[in-house]
Amino acid sequence: MIELSNKTNVLEQKTYRYSLQDIAEPNLYREIYSYDEVPKIAFNHRRVPMGMPKEIWITDTSLRDGQQSVEPYSVEQIVKLYQLMSKLGGPYGIIRQTEMFVYSKKDRTALEKCQELGLKFPEITTWIRANREDFKLVRDLGVRETGILVSCSDYHIFKKLKMTRKQALEHYLAAVGEAFEAGVMPRCHLEDITRADFYGFVVPFVNALMEMSRDAGIPVRIRACDTMGYGVPYPEVALPRSVPGIIYGLQHYSDVPSEMLEWHGHNDFYKAVTNATTAWLYGASAVNCSLLGIGERTGNVPLEAMVMEYASLRGSMDGMDATAITEIAEFFKKDMGYKVPPMTPFVGRNFNVTRAGIHADGLLKDEEIYNIFDTKKILNRPASVLVSKTSGLAGIAYWINETYGLTGADQVDKRSPLVVAMKEWIDKEYEDGRQTSLSNAELEEKVELFSGGQFARL
Repeated sequence: MIELSNKTNVLEQKTYRYSLQDIAEPNLYREIYSYDEVPKIAFNHRRVPMGMPKEIWITDTSLRDGQQSVEPYSVEQIVKLYQLMSKLGGPYGIIRQTEMFVYSKKDRTALEKCQELGLKFPEITTWIRANREDFKLVRDLGVRETGILVSCSDYHIFKKLKMTRKQALEHYLAAVGEAFEAGVMPRCHLEDITRADFYGFVVPFVNALMEMSRDAGIPVRIRACDTMGYGVPYPEVALPRSVPGIIYGLQHYSDVPSEMLEWHGHNDFYKAVTNATTAWLYGASAVNCSLLGIGERTGNVPLEAMVMEYASLRGSMDGMDATAITEIAEFFKKDMGYKVPPMTPFVGRNFNVTRAGIHADGLLKDEEIYNIFDTKKILNRPASVLVSKTSGLAGIAYWINETYGLTGADQVDKRSPLVVAMKEWIDKEYEDGRQTSLSNAELEEKVELFSGGQFARL
C-alpha cells in the first residue's frame, strides 16, 4: 500500500503488516549478547530518516525510578523537588510530566500535597501494577495517566514471566483494557526493548495497542525503555540496538504519533544522554529523565543534561530557569545528604573549576577562555579556580572571593593579609615536595585559621 505521509509529505510504501511470531524458544540474540563477552554492535547499513518533532519535551522519573536506587524520600522532600522541577521547566512545560508511586500512604500523601500546589507543570502521573484495583486508585486520586509495565524482550517474557509471546501479548492487552474501563490513559513501558524481537513481537504488540486505543477513544503512550543501556545512537546500526531504528520503526510500522512516543534510557555504557537526544532527533517528542541521573545501577538520563540538550537543539531555553539546576543540586547535597561527584557536569562542585595554573591565569584574564558558557548567568554558578603552586596571589584572591561569595567592598585582593598568609602556606607545601593541587577542604581549613574565624569552613 502506498500512502502520502503527513510527516514527510511524500508517498511512502507500507506493503507489509507484521504479525506476532509466537516462537517456541526465546530469541536471545546470542550473536550480540553472548553474556560472557562485551555486547557487540552490529551494522546492517540501513539508514532511517531523521525527523525531529515540532514539539519536544522532558518527562521526569526522579520520584519513581530515581527513588528506587536511594533511601526513600520524605513527603517534604518530594514536594520540594516537585516545586523545583516546576521552576526549572518553566511556564511552557518543557518538563511536562513527573511520575510517582501510589502504593503506600506516604506515596499518596506526597502526591496529594503536590496536587494541592496547583502547578500546571509538571503534570503528575503514576506508575502502578497492572491490575484493576490500582487503576481505580489512580482514577480516584484524580490522575489522568499511569505507567504500566509491559516487558517486551524474550528475556523477560520467557525467563521472568514464564509465558509465550502470545500469552504475554494477551495478558498485556487485558491490562490495558482494564485501564480503559477505569477511564485512565495507559503509558505502556516496553521494558528491555533493546533486546526484543522488534518485528516479531514489538511491532505487532504496539499495532494491537494502537488499534485498541482507536476503538476506545483513549490515547496510549508508548515508552521505549532501554532498560540495560544497550541502545546505540549511530546510523546504520542493526536492530535491536539501534535507537534511530526503534523510534522510526514505532512510527512507520505502528503509526505511533510523536507526541505519544517517549524514550527511557539507562547509562550502563555511557550513552544515556546521546541516546535520548537521538530519540528526539528521530521522532520521539518525550525523553524520560531523572534529576542528577539518579536511578537503577548506573542511573537514568540526567534531567539537567537534557535541559542543555534542548537549549542546544532549539537555540532557546523556552522559559526554563536553569538556575534551578543549582538549587536542585544544593538541595540534594544539603537537605537530602546526597553526595554529588565533584566532576559531574553542571551540578558537581568542580564542573567549572580550573586546576592548571596556566588555565587559571587565562580564566582570571577572561573567563570565556576556559568556561563552557556564562555559568554565573545561566546556572548561578560562577567559574572558579583550584589553587595550586602556580595560582599566585591573584588566583588565591579569586578563589576566596568566589568560594565565599564575596562581592564589592567585602572582596579580598592580592594585597590582603589573608591572601598573603595563604600564599606563604601554599608555597611551603610545595617546597616540601607536594605535587598535587590543594583540595577545597584543605583551603577552607586554612582560610578559617588565617582569618581568625572570620570565614568558617563551608
